[in-house]
Amino acid sequence: MASEIDICNLALALLGDDATVASIDPPEGSPQATHCARFYPMARAMLQSMHEWSFCTRRDALAQLTRVPSYGWQVAYAMPPKLARVIEVVGEQGEPLLDYAVETLDDGLPVLYANAQGVLIRYTQFVTDPARFPAAFTDALTWLLASMLAGPLLKGDAGAVAAKRCLDYFYTAKLPHARGVDVAQQRGKPAHVAPWMAQR
Repeated sequence: MASEIDICNLALALLGDDATVASIDPPEGSPQATHCARFYPMARAMLQSMHEWSFCTRRDALAQLTRVPSYGWQVAYAMPPKLARVIEVVGEQGEPLLDYAVETLDDGLPVLYANAQGVLIRYTQFVTDPARFPAAFTDALTWLLASMLAGPLLKGDAGAVAAKRCLDYFYTAKLPHARGVDVAQQRGKPAHVAPWMAQR
C-alpha cells in the first residue's frame, strides 16, 4: 500500500518534478514538501467527500445526550468522531427516518436531532491512514493532489495548463473508475435488523 509520501511523490512525478519528498509531517523544508503538507490533507478530504466509499462507511448506534436544547425535537444524539457525511438514519424498529436534523452545538460538538429512540446511522467518516485506501482511490487521489500542486510549483501559464490537465483527467477518468470499482463491491442492500430483534 502507498504511504502519504508515496502519493505525494507520485503527484510530483505527474507534473514532471523529479524532486523526492521524504517528509511532510513536518515538511522537510523543500518547496515541494511544504506544498504537499498543505494540499495533501485537503485533497484527501475532498475526495473522501465525493462518494460513499466502502472503506469510509460505518454503522453505529448513537448515544443519547441529556441537558441539550432540542429545539422542538424529542431527542438529541452525539455524532461519531471524524464524521464526514450522514448516509442514512434508522430507528429502533429498523425504519428509515426521514425527519432529522444534523447541527453543531456552541462547543463544536455535532449532534443529530430526531423524534425516535434507539437511533442508528450509516455514515462516512474521514480516514487518514493511507494503508486503508484501495488502489483505485489512491490513484485518483494522486491526480487530484497533482492538480493542486501544479499552480504553486510550476507557476504562470504552465501551472494553469498542468492543473487543468490533471483535474480534467481526474474527473473524466480516475474518479469514475475509482467509484466504479467501489460500487462493484456492494451487491444489494441487506435489510436492517434492529439489535433488539437480533437477540430474539
